[in-house]
Amino acid sequence: MDKKTIIKTRLILERDSKILLLAQTTSNGGKFTLVGGTVEKHEYTKTTLIRETFEEIGIRIQSENLQLIHVLHKKKGKENRITVYFKTSKWQGKIKAMETYKFKGVAWFSVHNLPARTSLTVRHVIQQIKMGNLYSELSKK
Repeated sequence: MDKKTIIKTRLILERDSKILLLAQTTSNGGKFTLVGGTVEKHEYTKTTLIRETFEEIGIRIQSENLQLIHVLHKKKGKENRITVYFKTSKWQGKIKAMETYKFKGVAWFSVHNLPARTSLTVRHVIQQIKMGNLYSELSKK
């Protein structure tokens, strides 16, 4: 059985020792998650992240300000997902949840005090980053 490989990218946007999380609508899971999305065929990960950041929270980030911070290999059902995480604290514009059908808002949180509804994947990745691990694996059925 062949597995499909999907490449995703996520942003850890930092300000005052806090990170930005998006609050999903109930119909989209109701969890807190990071900005980002799936890399399209014509894109590289940074290009995707720049596009998704503008689409999801209305700000502009630049490729040269993105620092690779973690790579997650996650198995989910029949899929292999590779998610590349970048961090930055530099952006232009005003942060606002743009895709209101998917996200009901944005908020800043300490990585030491994440909200109870933070997704398991985000919790895993934040923990790995705090431990200094550039790479990790996770399996979800």
